[in-house]
Amino acid sequence: MATAADIGGRRRFIAPPREAVDAACFAQPIYAGLSGFQALMLAPNWPTIASLDARLALPDAHLAEQNEMLLADGLHYETRIAKCGQIATRADNWHDLFNALIWARYPAIKRALNRQQCRHIAAMAPGQRNRAQAALTQFDESGVIVRVREPALLRAWDRHDWAALFVDGAGQWRHGDIAVAAVIGHALLEQALVPERLLVGKCVVVHGDDDATAIAAVAQAIADGVLLNDPLELRPLPLAGIPGWHARQDAGFHARADYFRPLREGRAYPAALG
Repeated sequence: MATAADIGGRRRFIAPPREAVDAACFAQPIYAGLSGFQALMLAPNWPTIASLDARLALPDAHLAEQNEMLLADGLHYETRIAKCGQIATRADNWHDLFNALIWARYPAIKRALNRQQCRHIAAMAPGQRNRAQAALTQFDESGVIVRVREPALLRAWDRHDWAALFVDGAGQWRHGDIAVAAVIGHALLEQALVPERLLVGKCVVVHGDDDATAIAAVAQAIADGVLLNDPLELRPLPLAGIPGWHARQDAGFHARADYFRPLREGRAYPAALG
């Protein structure tokens, strides 16, 4: 069973143990992008870090078990990746397993995030973080790339008109006028191990018809430093509202203001990429 722990006054999600996760969980749409790694998620036992690294064969990086010997170098997590090609990975840990799978599935995105994090780490005083680092981290943990080709849907999203986006627009989700091109956030994937949790993605939106093109555009924009310079660039999306993404999607569900929140006064979102 998943639990939560108080960390500095905040509640931190603790994933259920591997044996408590129902295999049917991985049929959720949120895991569609990781279909090539089903065996790693469904196996009854955890892979070792060495076997996971060999299986994924990441380009220009490798998984390194996070232990005292590794951490003795004193490097920042991101700096270690850039300098040594080592992705510190905890054994028997869902969060780090999903992080590794996202590295394998979307390496250009992860590499761009790492480079930008390192650029800002070098520019900041020790222990300090700027808004760009916060944006990069939010996208890394909870990011979703959404592809849109129907402007009316984006306008509905702009004003948090969730009924127009999810109910009136249900057919357009099914026909691809709007679609999740990629789930990047490994924390989202971890929390989806408890299917009843109502998750919110932090989204970058791309105009277009092709998922791969949208993902490449986001990777390039991050690498160029024109995207994720402020958390306010990210659009919240209640993922359970997407048709087919939650078991109960009746009218009462979509009326839940505690989840489908109204637009905050003065809040505006950037235009879509592309």
